[in-house]
Formats: sequence, structure tokens, C-alpha cells
Amino acid sequence: MSGPLAGIRVLELGQLIAAPFATRLMAEFGAEVIKVEPPGEGDPLRKWRKMHEGTSLWWYLQSRNKKSIAVNLKSPEGLAVVKQLAGSADVVVENFRPGGLEKLGLGWDVLSGLNPNLVMVRISGYGQTGPYRDRPGFGAIGESMGGLRFTTGDPSTPPARVGVSIGDTLASLHGVIGALMALLRVKTGQGAGQVIDVSLVESVFNVMESLVPEYDLLGEVRTRTGGALPGITPSNTYPSRDGGFVVIAGNSDPIFCRLMTAIGRPDLAENPDFRNNEGRSKQAAMLDSVITDWTKSLTVTEALEVLEAAEVPAGRIYSVADIVADPHYNARDMILEADLPGDARVKMPGIVPKLSETPGAVRWQGPALGAHTDSVLAELGFDEAGIAALRQKGAVA
Repeated sequence: MSGPLAGIRVLELGQLIAAPFATRLMAEFGAEVIKVEPPGEGDPLRKWRKMHEGTSLWWYLQSRNKKSIAVNLKSPEGLAVVKQLAGSADVVVENFRPGGLEKLGLGWDVLSGLNPNLVMVRISGYGQTGPYRDRPGFGAIGESMGGLRFTTGDPSTPPARVGVSIGDTLASLHGVIGALMALLRVKTGQGAGQVIDVSLVESVFNVMESLVPEYDLLGEVRTRTGGALPGITPSNTYPSRDGGFVVIAGNSDPIFCRLMTAIGRPDLAENPDFRNNEGRSKQAAMLDSVITDWTKSLTVTEALEVLEAAEVPAGRIYSVADIVADPHYNARDMILEADLPGDARVKMPGIVPKLSETPGAVRWQGPALGAHTDSVLAELGFDEAGIAALRQKGAVA
């Protein structure tokens, strides 16, 4: 096994999105990720969205490079297996509701007592403390309470959602960042393990830019502005003659001048009122109208040719079909071929980020439930008779 996280063992006690996405990233960069699933159905994600031979395509992506063991956490023997795994792990990632692991006897006090260098990432709706800690919280709630949905969509419509589970994945990324910082502290001898407390709400809130100081000092409540970026002008989505849309970001001072010249309005490029973003933002509606008049006279392709020649950041809005066919995505290995059961071949997303010396890799797709139970138990010292005894007691499957 190679990668910058080779030699790091991660124990995943999570389901669905937030914790599993975090461990997927670790697994892609060489960590040994052991995913604990309940016997029977396993992680519910196995049955979410579109299926291939009874298993979710999302599952094959979300759980690639992971080992799956089927352990009954309601069994004393099953709990003993998990404790043994935690004792040899570097990181545990979980997304139970706060207090859930403690009820099982797997709380931080227990696991850190077994392994003082353990790093524990705890992802929950509202965090491990505070008056809302016991409320159930999914990504949708984090996006709403974190401020994202209030600012998303057209002002004439109800708040919109992003088309993916962005709240969960933001929490996952914060969890990975926290885990790596804590691991660095342990591995460099600066201290023992610690808890990384990640809230879905706070992970969304953390990317909301200057939302709070604008409100506190100026009374500004940022709300929905459609395709525009409020206070940063011009940056918007503009309609084309052929019914498409062009995204144009002409908001730096020199780019604005190039943009206005390219669309045949050098007078606006030379206007002293528009020499900086503050002046342009005061007349954002007028500038957007001027740009719209220009884009409506061209097809998307024609507009992009002009803007690219002028070195103005611009692009079309991609569908998944556009992504899969795009030469840049393919040149960057962002579309990979994968093998699925039944001799099926399928395209999957590539790996981010790109490391020059120790890149990530896909070694296998999401495994069958319990596919690695025997091999993991054998590594823990169980022989065939011991594994059979655990199965007879219902501790593993």
C-alpha cells in the first residue's frame, strides 16, 4: 500500500455521507480504512440512489479502498473486537448522534484509555456540546442553519439547495483537516491524541465569508441574489442567444477593463467611476444589463471564444455529460474507469488533490458487506475456530 498516509490505520464507525466521505479521502491516499458495518444490510448508503446489481453506484465510489467488516455492536464480543481495533488504530471517525458511542461503551474515555495516541473525529449535526447537541442533524439542516440556504437561489423564489450533500462534505473536509493536524502532533512527538469535534452547522458557517461582520457593523443581511456574487462586480450568469448561459467573472480591475473592451464598451473601461470594485458595485445592475445585451447576441461558444481571447475568466455551465466528455477533465485523470460485478465497466470521479510524489490511487471499489471480516480478525490474532465462535455468537457476520 502506498500514499502519504500509508501505515495509518483508520477505523470508521459511520454511515451514509459525512464520516464515510472523510475516510474515503484518507483511503485514497494510502490509509488502511476498516469500516465497521452492522450485519445484514450494512451501511444504508448501499441502497441509496441508482443501483447496479442491487448495490448503489454511490456506494462503490464512497467506499473505494476500504475494508468492510460486519460487526454486531450490540454484542459484547463484537464490542470487544472494535475495542481491539481501536487499540491499534491511529484515527477513529464516527458520525453517531452525540452520546451514541458512549451508550455502546465506546466513548472517548474508553477508547483513549486503550490508546492514548488515538485521534477521534466526531461529526454530528450541532457538535458534541451546546444546547442543540442532542438534536438529530443531517446535512440539509447544517446548510440551513449555517446560513448557506438563505443566500442560495433567486430572490423571487424560496431558498434553494445545492444539488449535492454539500453540508456533509464540508463537514467531512473539516474532519480530515482536523485529523491530519492532530496526527501531525502525535507523530512528531508533540503530544497525545485528541478529539476533533466537527459540527455540520459550523462547517457550513465557516465558509460564509464576511456574513457576520457585515451584519454586525453595517446591518447588512446577505440574501439570495441568483447567479450574482453580491458586492463583487461584475460576476454573474448571463443568457446567450442559443438558450444557454455564460458565467463571467470580470471583477478584478484589469479584467473589467479587458471585458468591457471585448464586448465593445471601451467607454465603460475608461470611466473613472468603474476603476475599482466599490464603484462598479454601486451600478452592478447597469453593468449586468450591458453584459447581458452582449451575451444575448451570441451563442455560448461564440461568447466564450471572445472572452478567452481577451483573457477574461468565463465558462459554460457543465452538465455531467459535459464533464465526462471534456478533454481537460480527462487529461487530469479526473474520469477513471472502474470494474464492477458482472464484468461491468463504469466511469468514476478521479482523485483530488494531485500530489506530485505520493499521489492517491484507487485500489478497489466499495466492497461487499463483510468482505474483509475474516482477514481483519486474523490480523487481530483470531484463528479459524475463534472466528467461527464469534459468528456462532452473532458478534460478526
